[in-house]
Amino acid sequence: MTEFEQRRLRWPASGFLLAAGLMILMAGCDQKPAVMPTPPPPEVGVVTITTEAVPVTAELPGRIDAVRTAEVRARVAGILLKENFQEGADVKAGDTLFQIDPAPLQAAYDAAQAAQAKAQANRKQTQAQADRYGQLVGIHAVSQQDYDNAVSAAAQADADVLTAKANLETAGLNLGYATVTAPIAGRIGKALVTEGALVGQGETTELAVIQQLDPIYFDFTQSSVDGLRLRRQLESGQLKSVAPGAASLTLLLEDGTVYPLSGKLLFSDITVDPTTGMVTLRAEFPNPDGMLLPGMFARGRLEQAVNREAILVSQRAVTHGADGNATVEVVTPDNLVEVRTIKADTARGDQWIVTEGLQPGERVIVEGLQKARPGAAVKPVPFAPATNAPVAGQAKP
Repeated sequence: MTEFEQRRLRWPASGFLLAAGLMILMAGCDQKPAVMPTPPPPEVGVVTITTEAVPVTAELPGRIDAVRTAEVRARVAGILLKENFQEGADVKAGDTLFQIDPAPLQAAYDAAQAAQAKAQANRKQTQAQADRYGQLVGIHAVSQQDYDNAVSAAAQADADVLTAKANLETAGLNLGYATVTAPIAGRIGKALVTEGALVGQGETTELAVIQQLDPIYFDFTQSSVDGLRLRRQLESGQLKSVAPGAASLTLLLEDGTVYPLSGKLLFSDITVDPTTGMVTLRAEFPNPDGMLLPGMFARGRLEQAVNREAILVSQRAVTHGADGNATVEVVTPDNLVEVRTIKADTARGDQWIVTEGLQPGERVIVEGLQKARPGAAVKPVPFAPATNAPVAGQAKP
């Protein structure tokens, strides 16, 4: 068989395959491309915002101060003989603390007593003479001048008696001051002098300090601007005032712990410090165990009013940007995600108190924030916390 005949026999097979390929290609061009299924919107946990009554509190810095402080001083000059107390102990009013050498003071007292006796004797004599001259002047047995001199001498003798009496009282007081007693009850600090020291020479030497620690004061300051803002909110009805006498104060100590006993607000100063713009307030706390000491720094959490329509939201739902603004993601009625800027400056436990940006009934995303995109559709479901504790702002069933 020739080469030409062989090629003719192979042509129908290859032509058939080419025709079949063209038919398959044309059939594929007539069909529409397959459509990918649309994924469902992501599921997010939301809470529905409600209002509740929340106390309006402020944390204000201050220091502990003793209710009463007495500086024990030597009121007479002398050598200190004895110390009759234990440093750091509690003392009662009238307890003997120090003993100053009473010998020279006793001598001065004895001398004043003798001077008083002499003055009394002189008064008796001069008064008797004045009485006799009074009888004699009527019969012209003595001159009027002699009688007047006798009366004057008697009056001067009376004055000398009064002076001697005053000197004796002064000497008695000084003798009593040799025994230094506690002017108030409280806790006494260290002795500032030792036995053998000369005290009270030219000035009243400080011997020790007594401080009354139960109850104890907490003095703190508040900005006058904050006080004005609170007053305006009370006047507008946004806040309700705490009942008179019901304002309580909680003390936060330097180590962050809460003092177990609550205090009461005593007064607010009537002037504003022009250099700081602050107003001084004072509270009183019971201190039976002596835990609070004068000079300690603390922060007072003061309940000032009640916000009966406060909006709270969980801190896990709030995001703070680099500019400090707080935002939350809200689900609109169309189930779309909307980023909302809010004002939340006050924390209450694990919640933020929102003053601007949210309204009751709105739904805030608490769980699934990483799946929510602004403007995208989501599937909101009620947020179910892992524990039984309620979530801030969540509507009660």
